[in-house]
Parts: sequence; C-alpha cells; structure tokens
Amino acid sequence: MRKIIHIDMDAFYASVEQRDFPEMRGKPVVVGGSPHSRGVVCAASYEARRFGIRSAISCYQAYKLCPDAIFTPPRFEVYKTVSKEIRRIFLEYTDLVEPLSLDEAYLDVTTNKGNIPLASSIAKEIRKKIWENTGLTCSAGVATNKFLAKMASEKNKPNGLYVVLPGDEISFLDELPLYQFFGIGKKTYEKFQHLGFSKGKDLRMAEESFLVKEFGKMGAVFYRMARGIDDREVVPYRDPKSIGVETTFTHDSEDFSYFLLTLESLAKELEARMSKKNKKGKTLTLKVKFEDFTVKQKSITSDSVFFLADNLFQQSSNLLANVWKDHLDPPKKIRLLGLSVTNFYEKEIEGDQPSLFG
Repeated sequence: MRKIIHIDMDAFYASVEQRDFPEMRGKPVVVGGSPHSRGVVCAASYEARRFGIRSAISCYQAYKLCPDAIFTPPRFEVYKTVSKEIRRIFLEYTDLVEPLSLDEAYLDVTTNKGNIPLASSIAKEIRKKIWENTGLTCSAGVATNKFLAKMASEKNKPNGLYVVLPGDEISFLDELPLYQFFGIGKKTYEKFQHLGFSKGKDLRMAEESFLVKEFGKMGAVFYRMARGIDDREVVPYRDPKSIGVETTFTHDSEDFSYFLLTLESLAKELEARMSKKNKKGKTLTLKVKFEDFTVKQKSITSDSVFFLADNLFQQSSNLLANVWKDHLDPPKKIRLLGLSVTNFYEKEIEGDQPSLFG
C-alpha cells in the first residue's frame, strides 16, 4: 500500500508578496495585471478571495469586486527561487517528487530516506520546515493514492493537514459535495445536479454503464473516482507534450500589421523556451481568440522541424493570413494570439541555422 502526500502552498504568489512587503499583510492582494487592464488574475490572497476574487478572472472584474484591493505584478523569478527552496525540502525525504506547478507537488513516501513509518509525520515535518525556511504556509493531504491525497489537501485549507486512513476512503468521499471533486468542473457539476447527484455517495451508487452513457469515457473515470481508485504513480519528471506562448491585447484590434509585430515577438519567445528545454517540433499551431471570445486554431505539420524564430514567424504569419481572410465578412477584432509547438522530434537536427532574430 502506497503512502502519498500532496503539498499545496497557500495562495502562493500572493503570500510571497505579503511576506516580502509587510504593508500588504492582512489586506486583499491581487497578483496580475493592472486593475483597469484585461490581464488575468494570477493569484489572490485569502483576504481577496472573500470578495469572490479567484485566479483566471480578469483584473478589471477583480477590481469591480474589490476596488480597495492591492494590485501587484507577478515576480516569477522570485516565485521560482522560493519553489526551489521548497523542492529541496521535499527531496530530503524522497526522490519521488512530482511537481505539478511552482506551488504544488505529489510525494511518494512509501519508502523514504528517513525510514519514517507514518506519512502524516513526514507531512508535519515538511510543513514545519517550509514555514521555518520560507515564512510561508502550505496545506497537505495524506492518502493511499494521488487523487485522495489531492482531495485531502483541500479539506483543511489554508495551513492545514488532513489524512485519509486506509479503509476510510469511501466514508471520506461519500459526504463530499461533487463540486469539490478534483476533475469535476462547473458544467459537469450542473449536469450531475440535473441528474439528481449532489454528493460522492450519489456518484458511487450509479452504475458504470449509466455514467458512460451520460459522460462518455469520463463516466468510467467518475465511477473509479467515487470509489477512491487511482493507480497513477508519482512521476518525478514529465516530458512536456507542447511548448507555447500567448498574449492578450490591451484592446481588441483589427490592425494586421500589429498582429505581425506580435507574432514576431511571440516567435522569439517561443524559440527561447524551446531552446531552454532542448526541443524541436514538427507541428506549429496558431491560436486566435476573437472579440466575441470564439477561438480559432490553425496548424501546420512539416517533415522538417519548427525551432528558429524566423521560421516560426513566417509560418504563423501565413496561418494568420488564412484565419483573417475567413473572418473579414463581417470583420472581427482579435483579443489574443498564441503560438505552440507539438509533435517533438527527439534527435538532434543537423544543419540548423542561427536565428535571423539573433
């Protein structure tokens, strides 16, 4: 039987800002763009969350919810540095650490470096060391698999610990509202409500065939979820399936020359990210979000590889021209452009030329 810990830092970005700037402590803090921009909220302190501010909503919407909130730009390099400190603490106990983001990770401590018998003891030590070394709090969940540990870490947030003991999995899940289940979003929960399901027990009582009929392949996932079944292993490293960049314009635009300048900048940034990860891909995808929030994607796959910024720019410009041509009658303004590369070629490519952008 495995012993899995899920660690989730509490309002990580916002908490780092409050730690470093005492004048922000105890106040609603929003990490993201300016309050009058269409940038999105990266993180919100717990004081800000009381007003309904959440990650991924627009900063303008956050401002309307709480005009007195402190808006501050993200400092990703600082967050990365703190994340590395936290990662070092994890590695004191096990090498089986699967980071999900800068502020979240799974640890498999079934066999651990200190031969500590109880995973809950390790979780307590980790939380204590994180506080002593970074001045930040985290929440931890302990269980026999990743799904249950993730659910458990949400139970006593913030700055809490919850343990799902072997044999208690069903009783733990039965009483949880379905909207708290990891993997069940707003629309899926609404469908569950329509079917008369509200808690984990309702889901567990349903036949697998019924769930598959209503939800397709996800129905089988929900069936296992309600029973606390999760065979996934903690994987220390995941090779990225795609690398991408995107930007949201301050104002919707129909200026094609501005789009080209944006693509040139995105191409440079994408080359830098691919170079850092030593990746070259065969499929380039352009993402266009219009003023009405509809999204159009165009892709091109080549026998050669996409890697250099000048080639990324040239090919994405052609893709954009095709998309733009299809949306001229009636004309639509654009609010977001993005580029991504997939279908990675793992071998070194001979004869690569230096980027024209230097």
